[in-house]
Order: sequence, then structure tokens, then C-alpha cells
Amino acid sequence: EVQLVESGGGLVQAGGSLRLSCAGSGFTFASDDYAIGWYRQAPGKEREVVSCISSSDNETYYVDSVKGRFTISSDNAKNTVFLQMNDLKPEDTAVYYCALEVPPSYCSPTYYYPRGTGMDHWGKGILVTVSS
Repeated sequence: EVQLVESGGGLVQAGGSLRLSCAGSGFTFASDDYAIGWYRQAPGKEREVVSCISSSDNETYYVDSVKGRFTISSDNAKNTVFLQMNDLKPEDTAVYYCALEVPPSYCSPTYYYPRGTGMDHWGKGILVTVSS
């Protein structure tokens, strides 16, 4: 059974940093063409894509609003994907979800599923709150 567990959220002041982790089980990220996506949903808003990374070629994608501030990476030995979030802003406040796209995956620098419709498995989410 595939499971995704997010950790690392919390409360931080504007300008601060957090690192989210997405630990996967029930699959081996590096073994095939998987992708992990990070999504977020703020209160009263639609879920939106934040970033993705593919296991086969390490392609990454970032939504414009986080470019230059967030970095996605993977530790294949730990089957874990990270989202380093720097220079956080109050508008980054949301529940963050990681999600798995099974092979074949389609993470590219120019596009990823904006609302997560192509994702196959989801974590339960973790709250990130950025105070001003």
C-alpha cells in the first residue's frame, strides 16, 4: 500500500524558512518514472500546484509565485522528497500536500497538473502558517 507522510510544517514569521518532508512507502521512488508533487490549499482557495520532481531525470517544476524561494529535492535512499521554503510570505500560508504520480509521470519545467488531477496518491497534508 502506498503511503505518503508529510512533516516539517508549523508556524514561522515572514522571511523565515521551513523544510517540508514527504516520506514515501509502498513504492521505490528511484526505481521507475515516478513524480512527487507538492500542492497547497489556502483557506477559501482552490488547491494549487507548488512544485514537482521526477525520479527518472530529476526534472523540476515551480509555480511562478515560489520560484527563487522554494527548492524541491529528493533523497532516494530514504524515499523522501523535500521542499525547502525560504523567504516565506503570509500568502504561503496553507495546508501543504505531497502527492505521487505513478509511471509514466509528466513533471516538466514548464507544466504540472495545476490542481492535482493527474496524481494517484496523496498525503494527509500539513499546515504551514506564516505570520506577518
